[in-house]
Amino acid sequence: MIEDFVAKFSSWIWDWPLLILLIGGGLLFLVQSRFTPFRHFWHSINILRGKYNDREDEGQITHFQALTSAIAATVGMGNISGVAIAIVAGGPGAIFWMWITALIGMATKFYTCTLAVMYRDTDHEGNTVAGPMYVIMKGLGKKWKPLAVLFASAGLVGTLPAFSANQLTQTLVDVFVYDQDMMQEAKLYIGIGIAVLTALVIFGGLKRIAKVASLLVPFMVVLYFAAVILILYRQSEFVPDMFKLIFTDAFSGKAAAGGVLGYLVLTAVKRAAFSNEAGIGTAPMIHGNARTDEPIREGLVAMIGPFIDTIVVCTLTALAILSTGVWQTTDANGITLTLRAFDAALPIGLGSWVLTAIILVFALSTMFSYSHYGTTCLGFLTGTKYGKYYNYIFIISIVVASVIKLDFAINLIDSAFALMAIPTIISGLLLAKHVNKASKTYFSKLK
Repeated sequence: MIEDFVAKFSSWIWDWPLLILLIGGGLLFLVQSRFTPFRHFWHSINILRGKYNDREDEGQITHFQALTSAIAATVGMGNISGVAIAIVAGGPGAIFWMWITALIGMATKFYTCTLAVMYRDTDHEGNTVAGPMYVIMKGLGKKWKPLAVLFASAGLVGTLPAFSANQLTQTLVDVFVYDQDMMQEAKLYIGIGIAVLTALVIFGGLKRIAKVASLLVPFMVVLYFAAVILILYRQSEFVPDMFKLIFTDAFSGKAAAGGVLGYLVLTAVKRAAFSNEAGIGTAPMIHGNARTDEPIREGLVAMIGPFIDTIVVCTLTALAILSTGVWQTTDANGITLTLRAFDAALPIGLGSWVLTAIILVFALSTMFSYSHYGTTCLGFLTGTKYGKYYNYIFIISIVVASVIKLDFAINLIDSAFALMAIPTIISGLLLAKHVNKASKTYFSKLK
């Protein structure tokens, strides 16, 4: 009953009104910003490199730690498993629409993360806390509190490790467990092991999460990039055709066969939202803690996230799956499909081992950041000193998520993300004029 209800709710809420809010809102941000995210991309790299760092500024973490912590949450199972799910559901053309949403998402991240620094607050210990709920309360006023409560309440579910824990467990079972009768029991034990590893990091708070993420994220992205480049080298004769297929299928293929281009776009937006989280409101809870006195700077750093996450990493995954042809020759979905692509392209056995190592780092780093999101949401609802108790719920949910069905995990997170997006985009649009004013001042001083 619960699975059916969540599936129906996810299908109902992810319809055209939400699509218009996410894409339409992003386009408005892009136009209002006068394409700032693209015109000042190199400046954002200089900020990321630490050129403007000042230890005296308010905040808990550096620009680099903020971005890597946010990317730790976005560059994860959504990029490896989520892309496979998008291809199965919407065909190769879904990747084209993921690219479009990522480019729009760069502007959305710029606005929402700039606002997160503008309207951040402090907790009971004097540390910064941030996120759309604080933007709503401090930027729009107490009369908008129901919108803030909606975001934080949905965030308690949306930041659960349901998808990451489920797919990490499935990967380890696919690679190491051969006895079908032992599958479910093995998932339980693996889930317990993952929970223990995660607990060692997340109970150290945001600073420990940021420190671990800043070490893991560059390593995992480079390793994944190298692995997929090797696959594409071995499949090089098919790569040009795969790029062509992505573009042609975006307006034909499954979309044309039944006139369901809208379904394909919706599928792509859902998977892109899960992949780069632009407009969902999770990233502002990390970026809002950056050590800076210039909110625009952190907005510029934040916009790099969707580019790395979707334009680079998701494209690599898609090409690996499409060039090997496994998406047409198997009924597999999610992480299992990506595993088969790696096995098909790399020497026997090597593909699974390489991808398993990468997935282990991806999934764990995602869960580290998600735990911070959850504690921030609970802290807003109950008082910041109680937010840390979310970590106990988080650890237990890892074990539960390890044994549930993939479809349920996807529908649960999709539903929560949809509810989180509504307050995030609405507050962003209502307060965009403050970002525009600050942006004009910042860039005039920069010149």
